[in-house]
Amino acid sequence: MSDETLFVVGSVTAIGCGLMAGLFFAFSVAVMPGFRRIAPSSGLSAMQAINLVIVNPIFLLVFLGTAVTAAALVISVVWRGVDLVTAHFVFGGTLYLVGVILVTAVVNVPMNNAIAPLDALAPESARRWQDYQKRWTAWNHVRTVAALFATAVLIFGLSALHH
Repeated sequence: MSDETLFVVGSVTAIGCGLMAGLFFAFSVAVMPGFRRIAPSSGLSAMQAINLVIVNPIFLLVFLGTAVTAAALVISVVWRGVDLVTAHFVFGGTLYLVGVILVTAVVNVPMNNAIAPLDALAPESARRWQDYQKRWTAWNHVRTVAALFATAVLIFGLSALHH
């Protein structure tokens, strides 16, 4: 991959990681704490609605498009060889792929699927919602930190590319 192409792919990936870090951060510090302040049935209903509407073309473009460009950065080491730039790009890309994509696929999405059929007004749903909130939010913190660090590492790689 040429330096120019690497710069474009690295920039797009860093922007995507930053967007995802912001989304996850908002859930960690505002959305989920806000849900804890309202009735469990309301929080559960709201999260069920969010889980439906989040799967839209814009979200998927950023979330999965960033995975594609992150993978391209990881693979770029094959053509470029190992140096400071590729080390940053490989580390940043891997952080996103493992800390965001893998965690989402293995933890958050299955948890979302598990609450999808719940009747928000059923008494047993309140307990399941409270368990969900704690575990889902903890793993969302992992995604937030991974996306944030991926953004920073990629920015360092972009800086190293032009020095």
